[in-house]
Amino acid sequence: MPSNKNIIMSAGVKIFSGRASFELAEKIAKAYGIPLGNVKVTDFSDGEFQPSFEETVRGQDVFLIQSTMPPSDNLFELLLMIDAAKRASARKIIAVIPYFGFARQDRKDKPRVAIGAKLVANMLMAAGVDRIITMDLHADQIQGFFEVPVDHLYASTIFYQEMLKLNDGNIVLAAPDAGGAKRANSYAKNLNTTLAICHKHRKKANEVAEMTVIGDVEGKHVILVDDMCDTAGTLTKAADLFMEKGALSVRAFCTHAVLSGPAFERIEQSSLTELYVTDTIPLKQESKKIKVLTVSDLFADVIKNVVTNESISSHFIIS
Repeated sequence: MPSNKNIIMSAGVKIFSGRASFELAEKIAKAYGIPLGNVKVTDFSDGEFQPSFEETVRGQDVFLIQSTMPPSDNLFELLLMIDAAKRASARKIIAVIPYFGFARQDRKDKPRVAIGAKLVANMLMAAGVDRIITMDLHADQIQGFFEVPVDHLYASTIFYQEMLKLNDGNIVLAAPDAGGAKRANSYAKNLNTTLAICHKHRKKANEVAEMTVIGDVEGKHVILVDDMCDTAGTLTKAADLFMEKGALSVRAFCTHAVLSGPAFERIEQSSLTELYVTDTIPLKQESKKIKVLTVSDLFADVIKNVVTNESISSHFIIS
């Protein structure tokens, strides 16, 4: 006889995926214990597209999994799926956004620019979303841009276990810039290690002009942590600089593998021993230095707790 909890979990819950996160969504649905729902996307010759649910969602709790990395079609596809679910009488619509795009545009850092993260939040709410589940936002305050609940998960619950294996008593946690100091310090306190920070100066986006190290890394194995790796310019410069300062090795943990432009080439040619990332964004190509850790079990567990109205605070080991 199945338990009441299992009945609640399976009845009235459907998980669907956009095209950008199909592989991850399959893993999440499998970990949750139900098949991934059937979505068909019709492409028109002019570039327009139309997603449609090929099964009923009436009265269901619908979880829509889609990371919103470029191109912006990924975001718009998610918006269309939310609208379609709402018009098909879904009971609740939960957007599961493992990587939340436009999160770097969280404030006006110069005159006459948009606050892109707020605009995305407005569009998601206007489309009809009831809840957001996401991971490692570039800026925590983005949660406040929404008027619906936001479950903000951290890859630290996965990374921490890997760091424990690397901790031989001679490691130092590091942040590639001052903005990541809080995140690195949380790991350092839990692992009982010291902290180092790179101070960088940019002349323009995606280009680091100069960088200096604050802290002692000589004779240490350095573990760099960050929320994302885009062009890998900051990360690889930091790794090379730590090695120049006498570090024995440098490994990096970055949640979101954006890896655009010359990122793969820079990683291969850098002093990095390994780069650990998650599968919130599918890798564009393979690399011997890059190790991918899945977030599927974490998201599946959180979906279960959301459905059964249980606490998810146990997933916040480090934040």
